[in-house]
Amino acid sequence: MDLSTFEPFLERLSRTRLAPWRAALAEAVERRLGPGAHGDLPRWEAAVAALPELSAGRVMLDQSRVGVLSKTPLDAATEARLRDTLMALHPWRKGPFCIHGVHIDTEWRSDLKWDRLADAIAPLAGRLVLDVGCGNGYHGWRMLGAGAELVLGIDPTLLFVVQFQAINRYLAADNLSVLPLGIEDLPEGLTGLDSVFSMGVLYHRRLPIDHLADLFRLLRPGGELVLETLVLDASAQQVLVPRGRYASMRNVWFIPSVDALVVWLERCGFNGVEVIDVKRTSTEEQRGTDWMRFQSLPDHLDPDDPSRTLEGHPAPTRALLIANRP
Repeated sequence: MDLSTFEPFLERLSRTRLAPWRAALAEAVERRLGPGAHGDLPRWEAAVAALPELSAGRVMLDQSRVGVLSKTPLDAATEARLRDTLMALHPWRKGPFCIHGVHIDTEWRSDLKWDRLADAIAPLAGRLVLDVGCGNGYHGWRMLGAGAELVLGIDPTLLFVVQFQAINRYLAADNLSVLPLGIEDLPEGLTGLDSVFSMGVLYHRRLPIDHLADLFRLLRPGGELVLETLVLDASAQQVLVPRGRYASMRNVWFIPSVDALVVWLERCGFNGVEVIDVKRTSTEEQRGTDWMRFQSLPDHLDPDDPSRTLEGHPAPTRALLIANRP
């Protein structure tokens, strides 16, 4: 993988008002892919290279299983090769996908999250979108399906970037990409996005207020933030700061109540803050599968009281909020 992997997307970006940022984004990608990027990267790239060549099919972006359907079913040997090669990119966290009849049953039913937000956010038709911490790009595909002009996904985990490349091998989009970047890698001063999504990121940030301020800066005036994060089920302005792990995760720093989160957003300059949804994460939405064989949510809850984590904290509850940059 090198910069040429991302050139079709960067060329498409250069035909939008984000064009001034193309060179800086390219430089950031090249730095991230420098020596020592990840020891498993050659193996993952080999898996993508080994994917079978298949005829174009019907692309599906507006339904739960994002993917492509062949005009005729694959023969058993080709389907097995496709499945085994995609499985080489285990673990698959976000989805689900359906690639020429192969169903990638991911750890997260990310379609359920999309269903909770799709009718509440500003229409995406014609919008320039940034998806921060996008994983393998599942929600980016749904954004394209909702009419977005261009979706810039960023995630520093190279496996997720390669998973996106595997899916895009068959969907062939140039107006969506997952760049191997964190939000801190974005060019200083980058702004002008119509919509910015930050889902499942805030509680991993040591400085959550700085993260919200960065999201504010990235939006154009009038642009919309879509924020999803863990929250504390409490009515007052409270914040949980785990002493150690939370649901077995080491990198959880701050879990605010919804009331506190609204204040954080307003203090960062956002207005029109609206709570779309607050929901405890279910073991139907996040669980282990053949495509993600490591421990998942059911393993991190108290077996005698699933309303608590193994550490005794309240079980994961997530909130979706929208807010605007004035």
